[in-house]
Amino acid sequence: MPSAWIVSDARNDGRLEAALKALPRAGGGLIFRHYHLAPARRRARFRALAALARRRGHRVILAGSAAEARRWGADGAYGAPGRLAAGPALLRLVTVHSLAELAAARRARADMVLISPVFATRSHPGARALGVVRLRLLAARAGMPVIALGGMDARRVRRTGAAGWAAIDGIGRGAHRRNAKDS
Repeated sequence: MPSAWIVSDARNDGRLEAALKALPRAGGGLIFRHYHLAPARRRARFRALAALARRRGHRVILAGSAAEARRWGADGAYGAPGRLAAGPALLRLVTVHSLAELAAARRARADMVLISPVFATRSHPGARALGVVRLRLLAARAGMPVIALGGMDARRVRRTGAAGWAAIDGIGRGAHRRNAKDS
């Protein structure tokens, strides 16, 4: 599984190509959300970013159901546990913020969880950060790989003990230039 992930949305759309190129070869992944686009534009943007990501050896995950991810040619699906519980056998990624959400992710057959927000983040101003201790407590109960999300970069992931890290807003600061193992 990749150790560095980019989570897409409207705020980082203009930086995604550069961020994908900055990820370590075959060590990264893209979680494509882009909920802000109309369906046809969303699918076209997905195709363009997926092609670039795959040329660089990265995994491509679509925010949506597992069936939709299969139709779009994604490696997996990302979303709420209820949307991921059924469907074809693909990678399933879920973001969790609590033990209850972690249990729901396990019931949905998630293969990996993004635990968030670890640190303060511009993506969710004013949201209470979990901190490293609570991240580690949730990770100890996960039973699957954990990706730290929220105010993360390659340097900070070492403190967390997570298998990797993801960024939404932080991709423009060169944060993905180094693999977490190299920092």
